[in-house]
Amino acid sequence: MSKQFWIFLAVGLAVVVVAVTGIMMSTKSAHLELTGNILKVRTLALHDKATVVVLDFRVTNPSGLPFVVRDVSMRLEPLSGDPVEGSQLARSDVDDVFKYEKLVGTKFNDVLTLRDKVPAGQTVDRMSAARFELPESAINNRKRIVLHLEDVDGAASDITEKQ
Repeated sequence: MSKQFWIFLAVGLAVVVVAVTGIMMSTKSAHLELTGNILKVRTLALHDKATVVVLDFRVTNPSGLPFVVRDVSMRLEPLSGDPVEGSQLARSDVDDVFKYEKLVGTKFNDVLTLRDKVPAGQTVDRMSAARFELPESAINNRKRIVLHLEDVDGAASDITEKQ
């Protein structure tokens, strides 16, 4: 193989690498994903085997597209055993919890519900609440809680509690 072949091969590969890098960088803002963290976890024991968990969280949408919520779910990972899915509370139910159950504390944020938007390039503070069929002690002795958010177009993000 001649020296000229190797020069053309190297130049061709460099052009391909530059083109692929340019394409990846130009479409980076079209990748819809939320980042964030859970700010506060509050619990309210309903009875011996059921507890409401209220999460205050902050999410950032670094993409160039709005994130429109299709589904919100909460999963608790206990110290031992399988993860437990919570039953999400509606916005009106969360309002009632804060209105009648003063032990939960102050309502700091709005509830993130279906069709709510996280605008492109912005950060928002929201809350979510779910009922778990577990005693309050099991929830307080957890590994972590994971908040799962899905967009109407199928993109999904998990916000995980930092312990």
